[in-house]
Amino acid sequence: MVRIGTAGWAIRREHATCFPGNGPHLSRYAARLNAVEINSSFYRPHRPATYARWAKETPQDFSFSVKMPRAITHEARLKDAREPLTRFLGECGALGEKLGCLLIQLPPSLAFAPGDFFAELRALYRGSAALEPRHASWFADEADALLVAHRIARVAADPPIGPFAAGGWRGFEYWRLHGSPKIYHSDYGQGAIRALAGRIAPDAWVIFDNTALGHAAQNALRLRTLTRA
Repeated sequence: MVRIGTAGWAIRREHATCFPGNGPHLSRYAARLNAVEINSSFYRPHRPATYARWAKETPQDFSFSVKMPRAITHEARLKDAREPLTRFLGECGALGEKLGCLLIQLPPSLAFAPGDFFAELRALYRGSAALEPRHASWFADEADALLVAHRIARVAADPPIGPFAAGGWRGFEYWRLHGSPKIYHSDYGQGAIRALAGRIAPDAWVIFDNTALGHAAQNALRLRTLTRA
């Protein structure tokens, strides 16, 4: 199944008619799109009860991707991570079967260096995970081999740092579209969305993060229509 959504589920006033209903924004969002990326977990922890409530507000086939806390990726820089990993997984694990993926975004300054982080992650978590590196060294063969060994997909991000293509473990794809040429702001036109629909694998996540001007929701809905056709 292709999972299509946006970074967060806030519904802007100008898009209200695209997400009809009177319930919570998440419920209305989930009636039109089948996935969402939780970015707020990067900045602060959420209680297990909060994750459980979000799971209840969405249909059975809905899925969440949860962004790993910056305390692990940016502050600890993937070192001595077992305790915060355990805590984080205990929180977002309350999503149950709707926890579809973990997103691991790295700071631009973090170069590739073999370490224990992915082995520690796999000792605690067996589900899907995708890495968004932002240093060119993560696109070399040695880094790719490490990701394959631990079943970690490498995000296809736009604008790209390395190749604009999925990498690492190929068990699934994870696309993050931040907006190009202006990150977080630019719209993806109909031609770009149509081209994307022809490129993504049948088992892919596609998350639009060009949310600053509200283009993400429209882009996601357009892609959802094309992939259903």
